Amino acid sequence: MIRRAVPVGIGHYLPERVVPNSHFESFLDTSDEWIRARSGIERRHFAAEGETTSQMATRAAQQALDMAGLKPDDVDAIVVATSTPDLTFPSAATMVQSALGMTRGFAYDVQAVCAGFVYGLAQADALIISGQANRVLVIGAETFSRIMDWTDRGTCVLFGDGAGALLLEAAEASGDKADRGILATDLHSDGTYRDLLYVDGGVSTQTTGHLRMQGKEVFRHAVEKLAATAEAALAKAGLTDDDITWVVPHQANIRIIQATAKKLGTPMERVVTTVADHGNTSAASIPLALSIAVQDGRIKTGDIIVTEAIGGGLAWGAVVLRW
Repeated sequence: MIRRAVPVGIGHYLPERVVPNSHFESFLDTSDEWIRARSGIERRHFAAEGETTSQMATRAAQQALDMAGLKPDDVDAIVVATSTPDLTFPSAATMVQSALGMTRGFAYDVQAVCAGFVYGLAQADALIISGQANRVLVIGAETFSRIMDWTDRGTCVLFGDGAGALLLEAAEASGDKADRGILATDLHSDGTYRDLLYVDGGVSTQTTGHLRMQGKEVFRHAVEKLAATAEAALAKAGLTDDDITWVVPHQANIRIIQATAKKLGTPMERVVTTVADHGNTSAASIPLALSIAVQDGRIKTGDIIVTEAIGGGLAWGAVVLRW
């Protein structure tokens, strides 16, 4: 018998403000048609003035706890994946811990940009397998609207804000591919590609900075690396493409999602997509999509799910789990 990290609760939060593509037509040389054609995005949510990453993360986390029928002090650890924390320190995770009223355990952030939630899942899996924690909240939360250059039509139309949370619980399992929970993880990074996607500012340079991206190059790397990491994670789990029930990818761009699905041999009917409604919410995009697909009944107990993401770093990876 071994320990597996099994999902027991999920939730999400989206800010009230919905921003349609037409919003950008008044100050950029762009159009709803142009944005849809290149990204598949129709609208996104922007955080309200004063609304923070940790606040959104807390709302999503509370939903996940409610679904599981658990209290904050039933949780041992919180891992928040974000590139847009409220403050330089302390971590957004400790702020969520406090806001939930959790008086025990530990909390910390991980930063792998759009791949952050996949990295967070791998962290939670390791904590549970090693026995350091029995229940871990993994949250992806971002306020990317705060780091946009509103004169750059190639980036500012792509991103949105939001949060998603998944609660994982230790369960005894047989150790084979029929188990529920996380079956395999696969992580990678390559810092030589830093200039393809980054923010041109930071604490040590005493600047805030804006997001910068070489879109064509990111696209090329994304399709190749996402398909490869998904295949690697499936192989580690002893599964093949044919075993996939749902692919829940990072919601960056519909063309990347379609091209990756094609490489995996997975029809789009088996791919959860929310990019049209949310835009790219970075580390929040996978848990947001997961939560919506669970709520609407698409994802059911026993389904094999592949999640994969790539972000600045470059950092990328995949997780295979049975719901």
